[in-house]
Amino acid sequence: MKKSHLLILSAIALICLCRPTGISAQDLHVRADGGPTLAEAFRAAREMRRADTLGTLGTLTIQLERGIHRLKEPLVIRPEDRDIVVRGRDGAVVSGGIAITGWKREGKLWVAQVPDFNGRALEFRQLWVNGRKAVRARDVADFEQMHRIRSVDKQRRELWVPSEAVKKIRKAPHAEMVLHEMWCVSVLRIASLRIEGDSAAVIFHEPERRIQFEHPWPTPMVTNDGRNSAFYLTNAKELLDEPGEWYLDLATHKVYYYPLAGEDLRTAEVTVPMLETLVRIAGTADTPVSGIRFEGVTFSHTTWRRPSFEGHVPLQAGMYLTDAYKLRPQMVRRDNHKLDNQGWLGRATAAIACSWCENVFFEGCDLRHLGGSGLDFEEGVHHSGATRCTLQDIGMNGIVAGSFSPAPHETHKPYRPSDLREVCSGLTISDCLIDDVANDDWGCVGIAAGYVAETTIAHNEIREVSYTGISLGWGWNRDLVCMHDNRVEGNLIHHYAKHMYDVAGIYTLGNQPGTLIEGNVVRDIYTPGYAHDPHHWFYLYTDEGSSNITLRNNWTPEEKYLQNANGPGNLWEHNGPMVDDSIRQRAGIRP
Repeated sequence: MKKSHLLILSAIALICLCRPTGISAQDLHVRADGGPTLAEAFRAAREMRRADTLGTLGTLTIQLERGIHRLKEPLVIRPEDRDIVVRGRDGAVVSGGIAITGWKREGKLWVAQVPDFNGRALEFRQLWVNGRKAVRARDVADFEQMHRIRSVDKQRRELWVPSEAVKKIRKAPHAEMVLHEMWCVSVLRIASLRIEGDSAAVIFHEPERRIQFEHPWPTPMVTNDGRNSAFYLTNAKELLDEPGEWYLDLATHKVYYYPLAGEDLRTAEVTVPMLETLVRIAGTADTPVSGIRFEGVTFSHTTWRRPSFEGHVPLQAGMYLTDAYKLRPQMVRRDNHKLDNQGWLGRATAAIACSWCENVFFEGCDLRHLGGSGLDFEEGVHHSGATRCTLQDIGMNGIVAGSFSPAPHETHKPYRPSDLREVCSGLTISDCLIDDVANDDWGCVGIAAGYVAETTIAHNEIREVSYTGISLGWGWNRDLVCMHDNRVEGNLIHHYAKHMYDVAGIYTLGNQPGTLIEGNVVRDIYTPGYAHDPHHWFYLYTDEGSSNITLRNNWTPEEKYLQNANGPGNLWEHNGPMVDDSIRQRAGIRP
């Protein structure tokens, strides 16, 4: 028998196993208690399509039954996997997590052995107890009590802090510093300390040490008014001193947890993440993935490991620097102000990553308990989107869309690819709840859209976010690039700037002809005492190069806006507390 015939028979056999009697051959059922997996169901659908030489098959449906569908590797969806709906029954969860059991009491702490994953020790940066994200052991319970730096020695690449701040971690092998820097936080692995009286020099590992001290923006602040940059220390057992904290000992591969009052980890549900990405939808420019839809599926429990190995020094919105340095003399740019720095970027992982696809939609899905970003439309994504999804408890950005300059492309240069198929266009992000995001990387945002075109961000509610609500555009220049005709309409943004300033409810960059920001409501900003400039916050903010953008009929409690180094063609019209109350009532998720 030919191998191709064997594949077809295997696919048919799988379909028969997946579906109950009486269900059409176009329905594949995936149970959570063993049997065919979600990946196997996609393979069966692919082989059905391949065997359908007459092209009579319509859309195929994969029914995810109630329960936890644990993945040990990401589900990869390719161009061969077209016209498939994945529909989750109530309580269907696609998870990258694993339960930690076998807890034993050691004094005040609970301790358990972490199992290996795929043949090697499992390392993670998040842990959840009964659905609550526990705190990675740190030196302060209240961020208002963070220590502040004393000085920055860029020549020797040392950061000076009070010696009292680091006395507990002098022997900690893997301690990290999380450093507050204007609109970003850096995660810096501590290599060594040198105590000199009441001060200590902190030396970091490479590559973040080089990048941290060479890049000029954002920068740690040393001011005359005592508002030096704040920081906290984490990832040391010596800091495990508050209920709700945990620590992973890499040498023994044991995890320690300080319980809250009444918590018994023998009966608790403790979950740690195994995977960084759950689903990757990836085609090519000439053969995009088409016609994929997820409905009513919950995606949960991912991590992002890069900071454990290379640190994390971001430029903005969580996009991390792979190289950066100051320019002297400054670069002269036609029609733009002089440029004083260069930077090249990388992009953090997301639970769901999409590239080179079209007509891919997520409807009524939940994304929660994630260490990286939530949903990411990376490049070459067209006529796709997310509607009525809920994104909660996310370490980085909630939803990401479009390029933020390719890795080899200096990020301040105009980005207009010769093949405009690279540019994400026709995206719709609507009626989503984005709540408690950027809770690991405070410099991330609710919705981060970079180089996008004809994209609509409408009627979402964004709340409890560490920095900006919606960020639209990229590039820090006013050159005509590939962004145009975007719409940000009817969104409700509140309780933002939980940790960072130089912030806005809605923020823009770059030249975006035909872009409209209308009918949004921005209110209720946090007032963190450690923000570098307590007055540098805004409801609406058009930043460098913002051009040809119309902002009208947006309700804010006062007219606190900023137009910084803007280009031509911006129109500000009827924004502020005088806007008709009907706009306030219509903003946010529609019934």
